[in-house]
Amino acid sequence: MIQLLTPTHWKDYELIDCGDFEKLERFGNLVLSRPEPQAVWKKVMSPEEWKKKAHITFRGRSATSGEWVRHNKSVPDRWNVNYQNDEVSINLRLGLTSFKHVGVFPEQAVNWDYISSSIKSFKTPSPKVLNLFAYTGAASLIAKAAGADTTHVDSIKQVVNWANENQELSKLKDVRWVVEDALKFVKRELKRGKKYNGIILDPPAYGHGPNGEKWKLEDHIQEMMQDVVQLLDPQEHFLILNTYSLGFSSVIVENLIKTSFPQVKNLETGELFLQATSGIKLPLGVFGKFRTTS
Repeated sequence: MIQLLTPTHWKDYELIDCGDFEKLERFGNLVLSRPEPQAVWKKVMSPEEWKKKAHITFRGRSATSGEWVRHNKSVPDRWNVNYQNDEVSINLRLGLTSFKHVGVFPEQAVNWDYISSSIKSFKTPSPKVLNLFAYTGAASLIAKAAGADTTHVDSIKQVVNWANENQELSKLKDVRWVVEDALKFVKRELKRGKKYNGIILDPPAYGHGPNGEKWKLEDHIQEMMQDVVQLLDPQEHFLILNTYSLGFSSVIVENLIKTSFPQVKNLETGELFLQATSGIKLPLGVFGKFRTTS
């Protein structure tokens, strides 16, 4: 069954409107206007409304970089937001980067809820969770806050340092930080005979490891999936695969999981989106996830 899922209870985040290849969002008390390649339709709100609401706007110099233009001099470079559900609470430090990101992907909050509820349902004490392509660590911290022994893997040292800042903000400790190419790390864990109760994958369309390793989603995702499922504890486990690639559909993700793990049970697939308060929906990737149930 294909599902459409959106976060519904994050008080510190709001998608206000999107269209004309842009999106208007509130993170805490700050409202940002920045590019969004998926928003190919017209904006619902008027340009005057956007201008009135936005504290800061990202202006691209190229496809990969640009600068933030402040409409209010008091806008900070860094600020914090909170996320909580019925089981856990974390704090995240956000920041204005030269490549339009701020340090969190809000649509992933749906997956965070799945992570915390899965861990809380397990009988295994301190279940082991592996977060690959882990970015600034929101999913890692959700897992840790839910009681998991958590390993966080990303190829960029500065991003892992950012994740460690978020751990401190959230008053958590002992996440295992690993700066390495994700595929290399998985293969090494296989040789060591390691097992995990939860595995989270949010791979980019393109990327590079710390030693120049190249990652291209369509070229490497099948190999990654075939290796990763061998790390799953056979008794209690969950797995989340999330992709943000214009060429991928939820059917592709379903096929990847089923061919890599034919014995899969409780598989859910679908599309993540953000619901704007203006009424429009913004699609932001497809997912596949499954878990054991007691």
